[in-house]
Amino acid sequence: MPSPELQNARPAAPADEPVWSDATAEPPVSAATGETTDAVAYATTDATTDAAASLTPGDGTANTQGATAAPAYEPMIDILVPTYNGGRLWRESAHAIARCRVASEHLLDVMVVDSSSEDDSAKVGRHCGFRVYVIPPEEFDHGGTRNHALDLCDPTPDIAVFLTQDAILATPDAIDILVRVFRDPAVAVAYGRQLPHTNANPIAAHARRFNYGTQGYIASQADAPKRGLKTVFNSNSFAAYRVSALRELGGFPEKTILSEDMHLAARAVLAGYKVAYVPEATAYHSHNYTATEEFRRYFDIGVFHRDHPWINEKFGGAGGEGRRFLVSEFFYLLTRAPWWLPAAALHNLAKIVGYKLGKNYTRLPEKWRPAFSMNPRHWGAKRRPTKWWD
Repeated sequence: MPSPELQNARPAAPADEPVWSDATAEPPVSAATGETTDAVAYATTDATTDAAASLTPGDGTANTQGATAAPAYEPMIDILVPTYNGGRLWRESAHAIARCRVASEHLLDVMVVDSSSEDDSAKVGRHCGFRVYVIPPEEFDHGGTRNHALDLCDPTPDIAVFLTQDAILATPDAIDILVRVFRDPAVAVAYGRQLPHTNANPIAAHARRFNYGTQGYIASQADAPKRGLKTVFNSNSFAAYRVSALRELGGFPEKTILSEDMHLAARAVLAGYKVAYVPEATAYHSHNYTATEEFRRYFDIGVFHRDHPWINEKFGGAGGEGRRFLVSEFFYLLTRAPWWLPAAALHNLAKIVGYKLGKNYTRLPEKWRPAFSMNPRHWGAKRRPTKWWD
């Protein structure tokens, strides 16, 4: 039964990484194409018949010949956010979402699925006029909870935008910019550019600069030989989906340790759909991970690739991106924060070791796995053991 905090009616808008990308590429691979500049490579506007038609699939180059006035594009859009003890960042994120609702040319509904937070995360959502649904923490699942949130939307939206609680929309029109690309009926998945938080350390800042460049693109299966695994890169920290395609594909996978977003994007591309990267749509999202946290996260990435080998089999790796990332990171830190170079080396080593262990987790004792993981509940543990060797 839905929590009493869930409002059934659609409310009116209120008046007021080191070597690899986040959870997708094989180490030492990043999801982007290299060092970027601050200029945006293309503009997605209302001035074209089809927002996506101004992009050349796969290479992100502009092609505005024959553009005509755009017809009205009025999809029903829901924003869905899982929360758990979101704290200050969730409060900032919620207020940024509320500002987007006011500024949007669309009617935006917002659904928060809170895993019984011990702080005021649910209260923050209600204060901003969002629908809030509370679940027991043990029921949270990266894919399953997002599927459930979409099932709760009434009526079913045309576009579902997913955010994480620590992603802060950078501009009031970020959602509108992101969803314009769905004028191309072949686009099933779109994700925006992630910028480092203002408190991001140099390692985290470089990772976002490298992984989320300014060059937009629309990728299909035909781009896989050139783009490799990056063809299906995607991040639910700030991503949107065509709900009809999402339903057709059976929704997000459930019981995956992470990377439900990449899993869905890969299935969409194999089904003939396209994935779009829209860098004009921006959100602040980064993590100042410790080396231990990097190890645990990339252990989980290795587990994901071990459990779902078909993604690499269908799309391959990401070529020499890892080497380019390392070179880019070295010179970025050398010229901006050279004292961070030893820490970067340690983080990269932790990622490599974590990933390799994750890829071979079936050879590890079962009691070690939750200790090595960022997601101990995936292994049936309520919390991470304090001594993995016991």
